[in-house]
Amino acid sequence: MADYYRILNLKRDASDNDIRQAFRKLARQYHPDLNPGDEDAETKFKRINEAYEVLSKPDDRRKYDRYGDNWRQADRIEEQRQHYGGSPFDVSSSGRSRRRASQTDDAYINLEDLIGNLGGSSFGGYRGSVSRTVRTETSVTVSLEDAFRGSTFTATLAVKGRERRFEVNIPRGVDTGSVVQISPDSDTHLRFIVTVEPHNTFKRTGDDLQTDVEVPFEDAILGGEVQVNTIEEKRVWVTIPPESQTGQRIRLRGQGMPRLGSPQERGDLYVTVRPSLPKNLSEKEAALIREYRELRVTDAT
Repeated sequence: MADYYRILNLKRDASDNDIRQAFRKLARQYHPDLNPGDEDAETKFKRINEAYEVLSKPDDRRKYDRYGDNWRQADRIEEQRQHYGGSPFDVSSSGRSRRRASQTDDAYINLEDLIGNLGGSSFGGYRGSVSRTVRTETSVTVSLEDAFRGSTFTATLAVKGRERRFEVNIPRGVDTGSVVQISPDSDTHLRFIVTVEPHNTFKRTGDDLQTDVEVPFEDAILGGEVQVNTIEEKRVWVTIPPESQTGQRIRLRGQGMPRLGSPQERGDLYVTVRPSLPKNLSEKEAALIREYRELRVTDAT
């Protein structure tokens, strides 16, 4: 049996937020694009996605908690149980059922034996007609700018023996590990696992962005203003406080990434101050620096 909680390193009482955070962490770790040629990582990534797909949906999670591997057949199982009058079976997470003590024997009955007569599905060893439902999963890589603005691309995939073109909308705010799902028809379900490429200027942490800015050393000491690029490709003025130190961060509210599902809300942009030392000093500039040093030495004594 696939233990989805164990796959995501979660306890069974994990919250929705716990599930989401665990998925994002593991998806970043095992994503195929970040582990090229690593078949083990690819296998783990698929299991992680499968686990998240079930546990992130309250109804599917409830069915999985009750029926284990047979959760997809929960509705049919429950209908069959009602047919037998009430609830004659206690179902364990191992996918097997035992009659209650009130029954005449303690024989174990495999759920697949119970539901095998219901037919009409390709899951769990059912006998009967084969479902033609197609579920396809693939990866897509987007730039940080595309993740900020949202984007649309055309995917060509082989579905039911022939190539088909699908238009896929990437919503604003996606991050590495985000899943975009489309269902072009009732029996075709496509999942696109998103990877956001690293950026040369910005580092992303959740919905926040970080960037460095070089500041003339005199502005770092005395205070000043400097222009900073934002993800929107515009420049804004940032005030540098007097006596700013290397690594000091300045927060620009609302200049980060849009929140997935709530694009009107945005994270913040953190600007890290990097004072730069002057080169090729003139004699007059060097003399001023020497005078400054002498003043500091005198004040210290």
